[in-house]
Amino acid sequence: MFDEGIDSFGKVDILVSNAGVRNDSPIHTLTEAQWDEVINVQLKGCFNCVKLAQKYMVQQRYGKIVIIASPIPPGVGRPGHSNYSAANAGLIGLTTSLAIELGGYNINVNCIAPDFIETQMTRENIRSEGMFLDDFKKAALARIPLRRLGTVEDVSNAAVFLASDESSYIAGQVIKVKGGP
Repeated sequence: MFDEGIDSFGKVDILVSNAGVRNDSPIHTLTEAQWDEVINVQLKGCFNCVKLAQKYMVQQRYGKIVIIASPIPPGVGRPGHSNYSAANAGLIGLTTSLAIELGGYNINVNCIAPDFIETQMTRENIRSEGMFLDDFKKAALARIPLRRLGTVEDVSNAAVFLASDESSYIAGQVIKVKGGP
């Protein structure tokens, strides 16, 4: 993927790490395979992409890395999210460490933590918990001051901002994309 980008554009300026998967199960039935799947896709996948991208960004002394993570703790009051929570907590910790490590090379590293975004993963998670989307929306909207779920565009707008030069003095931050505090 990076070789194709270099071949096509000659450099790597921006990385948005946005891989996520859910494989929920209470800890007493959570298998190592379920744990590994979530950790490998979200945390290790991000690590591998950052490791490659930073090599090019350090050489050119410029880059923007945007990591997408679920807000922590996503599983408050609900069993079965330990692998997902651990992966996302890791992404947030990785953001802070990378911002410190790569900042001297003019590489900004930030994290977006979207909450209540209407996506396929959200719909599947709601169904797996035995809920209907309309019931979930009703309960969620009661807690969201803007009275709507977020959209993929809301998240992508934040990513575009963090990838732009307008965010040149923002590093190591977790930007929550949500309709209220």
